[in-house]
Amino acid sequence: MDSSIDPRALFTLSYGVYILSTGYENTYNGQIINALMQLTSDPICLAACRHKENYTTELVEKSGRFSISVLEEAVPLKFIGLFGFHCGRDFDKFGKCTYEVDEGLPVVTDYSLAAIELRVISVQEVFTHKLFVGEVEEARLLKEGTPLTYAHYHQVKKGKSPENAPSSIFNKVK
Repeated sequence: MDSSIDPRALFTLSYGVYILSTGYENTYNGQIINALMQLTSDPICLAACRHKENYTTELVEKSGRFSISVLEEAVPLKFIGLFGFHCGRDFDKFGKCTYEVDEGLPVVTDYSLAAIELRVISVQEVFTHKLFVGEVEEARLLKEGTPLTYAHYHQVKKGKSPENAPSSIFNKVK
């Protein structure tokens, strides 16, 4: 890493923690993300960033749709690990949680405050990652609560980031 980049400065950026899920030909997969942001309000569009080599990325490209489950602060670290540190190519993440399927798109409901369903309208390659821009087709509140932030995940839960995560640099912040 360039010595002029202090990862502590990047750690001051505010992030949430979410599960991005998708389904293609009756195969469901999802993974933890923090790289998500709202881009527009009319129509409502969000952008999510995924590593090019991740199985979820492959399925989002094939299906053209994805969902976001907004995780609550009370989510156990073990549950985050289910979606953050296992590859869906050889592990059934959805066999270990509660979820709903709407028109072939899974939405994780365990420890989730809200569910958002999107249709991909643009894909942009960004070095090792792909940025998916999606138009919101449906958004619903599942329950009241406090959303999990990435700072809380690292500072309170003492969680780490997978090597392919855009924020894996935060693992070096002490």
